[in-house]
Amino acid sequence: MGGQAYAQAVGMLPEPGDESPGEVRIRVERAVGLLAGRARCRLAEAHRHLVRAAAEQRCDLAEMAGRVVRLLDTAHELTDPALPEIIMSLPRAETGGRRFTPWLTTVQGVLDALPGMSGYLVPERDDAGRLIDLTWAAASPDAVAPDGRRGAQLLGQPISRHYPQVIGEERWQVYQRVLDTGEPADLGPLLVDEDEYTVRARPLGPGLLMSWQRREDPLRERDRLDGMEELGKLGWGEWDLVSGEVYWSPQIYRIYERDPALGPLSQDEAQRAAVADDQPLRLAALDAFRRSGRVDLITRVRIGGMVKHVRTVADAVRDADGRPLRIFGIVQDVTDQQAGAARLAEVESELDEQRRTSAAEHDLASRLQKIILPIPDEPIELPGLKVAVRYLPATEETMVGGDWYHAAALRDGSVLLAVGDVAGHGTPAATTMAQLRHALRALSVVTSDPGTLLEHLNQLTCELGLQSPELAATAVIARFDPAGGELVWAQAGHPPPMLSRGGRTRTLSRPPGSMLGVVDGATYPDAVTDFLPGDVLLLYTDGLVEHRGQSLDAGLDTVIATVDEAVRAAPLRPLAELVARLRRANPDDDTCILAARPQPERASKVGCMGHLARGTAPG
Repeated sequence: MGGQAYAQAVGMLPEPGDESPGEVRIRVERAVGLLAGRARCRLAEAHRHLVRAAAEQRCDLAEMAGRVVRLLDTAHELTDPALPEIIMSLPRAETGGRRFTPWLTTVQGVLDALPGMSGYLVPERDDAGRLIDLTWAAASPDAVAPDGRRGAQLLGQPISRHYPQVIGEERWQVYQRVLDTGEPADLGPLLVDEDEYTVRARPLGPGLLMSWQRREDPLRERDRLDGMEELGKLGWGEWDLVSGEVYWSPQIYRIYERDPALGPLSQDEAQRAAVADDQPLRLAALDAFRRSGRVDLITRVRIGGMVKHVRTVADAVRDADGRPLRIFGIVQDVTDQQAGAARLAEVESELDEQRRTSAAEHDLASRLQKIILPIPDEPIELPGLKVAVRYLPATEETMVGGDWYHAAALRDGSVLLAVGDVAGHGTPAATTMAQLRHALRALSVVTSDPGTLLEHLNQLTCELGLQSPELAATAVIARFDPAGGELVWAQAGHPPPMLSRGGRTRTLSRPPGSMLGVVDGATYPDAVTDFLPGDVLLLYTDGLVEHRGQSLDAGLDTVIATVDEAVRAAPLRPLAELVARLRRANPDDDTCILAARPQPERASKVGCMGHLARGTAPG
């Protein structure tokens, strides 16, 4: 299904104007990747959502892709009122994927700490400047709409969707005036769904900071207090030792399952309900209470044929000699908590076992990765080429990934280079990585064309995806001909290589190519470029340029600057200098780096030796 959705999305691309088909396709791929990354959903779902969003907004797919890229790469969320709703409606595995401008993040952080219903709403105006709607851009956790949407679920929603009648009311003119003059306004009381509210509207940036405060009545407040007592299984009471009067809140009657018409338990009734084994604990607490101490203890009582655990916290108002005059305190049914404590040891044991299992899996994946992906400490010599490799694991201990490389001499005297990335972490990713890497080595005996090799790897990944529906991978493969100084390469949803020449570094223009395992039967065109002595080629996985809180362009600029600095600092040994400088790990993702440099003619006579064919260091 993922491949069909991708093919459908690509098939809907418009005829290009000033842009080439490749540029439009790359923009759509980038938009889909950004949507999938932010929403933590599958690429196929992101494709379908992009197509649906373009239809709803009545624009072509390329335009919608551009809007999404601008939103997620430059963080100008408020420049397009339709995009917040597009992003918020994406399928996602968790709610923590909200993305805002730094300024709007500050507004949201303030609202997150505010009690009650508050929000920041941005205006929508007609051509004459009249206010026609307000859209939620930030919301407090207690903000709620009549349809049950709450907090972050309101983002991108127009206020007219839930309160269409407001636009025709007098307060709408007040909102317009606040936006136009910058003067704050208070309105109310206003009747909303049988409740009275006071509304405050304050100008903030281009929008309104608004709060709604409900006017409480005593009866409702009492009902709320009773509800809180019942929810917490906690009641409170007083005992006036002078008059003998005892008061219980409704929850204490519920704890003891007693009819309030009978009044509180007498001392004899309380004594009969108590579990005899707890008598020493009660006597010790009573002795401490007489010495002006506060009581906090858990005892057991028999109620309705079962034993309950009851916590009592009591203190007293005392006379000048320390004798209690009035006792007051709380009573809470903690039966469930005590039962939970009894299960805690069992849960901790299960957690220990899980930790041991996770540690064993991590150790297995680490050893498997080291066996199938040996990383040479020094640059390796290949025909007409010197190659240096580095692997930077994610900083989190459990994150063993699926990044891989391949560097080998071929029978015809050319050299095959590759870098790939399998989505996910742990043993499954490491296992798939091994299958793809060994498959490439075997297939290179039959063909050395990068595009054809990617077609075969894509078919293999599609077959593996039948057992693992979430499986996806990217790769870039290049063949270097030392005799002609020519580099032929192709890519499958992978970041483009970087080429440094004459002290300046640039990314190569990517030929089209979908991710491995997404489109069954996909083709991968080749691209050709000169690769001459003095040049430096850098193949890498996306962990090198994609960092949390940083745009992709910023990540690329940082790496390009690092490559330029390395070449200037060590023009004769740029590879070692480069991999030494690119050693900062991405905390969220593993990174594999392969740097290559053409060698003088004498290096091309090294030949196709066994250890070089394996991509390992000699000796």
